[in-house]
Amino acid sequence: MSNRYYKSENPISGKARKLKELTLKSDNRICADCGAPNPKWASANIGVFLCLKCSDVHRSLGPNISKVLSVTLDTWSDSDIDSMVDVGGNSYANAIYEAFLPRGYPKPKVDSNNEERTKFIRSKYELQEFLQPSLRIVSSKMSFGSYDSVKNSDSSFIAHSSRKDEDVRELIGDLKVKIVRGTNLAVRDMLTSDPYVVVTLGQQKAQTTVKKSELNPVWNEEIKLSVPQHYGALKLQVYDHDVLSADDIMGEAEVDLQPMIAAAMAFGDVSLLGNMQIGKWFKTKDNALIKDSTINIVNGIVKQEVLLKLQNVESGELELELEWVPLDQ
Repeated sequence: MSNRYYKSENPISGKARKLKELTLKSDNRICADCGAPNPKWASANIGVFLCLKCSDVHRSLGPNISKVLSVTLDTWSDSDIDSMVDVGGNSYANAIYEAFLPRGYPKPKVDSNNEERTKFIRSKYELQEFLQPSLRIVSSKMSFGSYDSVKNSDSSFIAHSSRKDEDVRELIGDLKVKIVRGTNLAVRDMLTSDPYVVVTLGQQKAQTTVKKSELNPVWNEEIKLSVPQHYGALKLQVYDHDVLSADDIMGEAEVDLQPMIAAAMAFGDVSLLGNMQIGKWFKTKDNALIKDSTINIVNGIVKQEVLLKLQNVESGELELELEWVPLDQ
């Protein structure tokens, strides 16, 4: 097999194959900055795929800010490929570099002129105007290294607020939380339980109905919550309903909303896009995920399916479906 990604007659290497697989992902088939189709260039240290026009602007920033390579013509080092793979491509990089992109800020389009492209790309990568201030890089190296290392750092993308004035803050959208089902929930009565789920986001709290004598309840109940500009984790607690005593806890879990919301905002008006994956919340030892949770555009709507292992309890899983609703809908 010939190597499309290296100037080499050797069979395609494992690392080169990873780069090729990355180019085939739907979100990497458009330019990270202007949305032009079939980008043939990339910024290896930033981790994005670019069209020719945007790559010219990146190249003008200098390699200390953006190291531009041709996907098909240039020789890629292992470290360059590792950098691209670690970031994960356009949606993950944009979740970082556009996390604080002001609503309505003009992004370049396919037919934008060079001045418009340059202004946006410099603001995004060189001046870092759309990053959370605590993540702005003070050195000359723009690469974040691993996306996981950033999103799991002490300074998370979005500040998690503990103040109690969320109701007066500017809202950025709504979140629909569908509690689908519970599986193998803990026994809290004689042989069974009467479970219900409490959902909390900031100062908002709602709960499902109680399912009598059921360890594998199916709710399929939807809760709609407002999301403030400074949001925290979505918290879920499962309780056993008791008539004569306090309700017993049956486990809890948290959902990190940042991957979904940042991806949704990075892609803008998703109603204009086809079905595709735009992000992922990764399973780690520090969260309750049973498996990686992908964020997708489905029929013009940003959706995410989440499967959680309940924490601080002997057994139990919870299945959710999340849907992001922009303010203008």
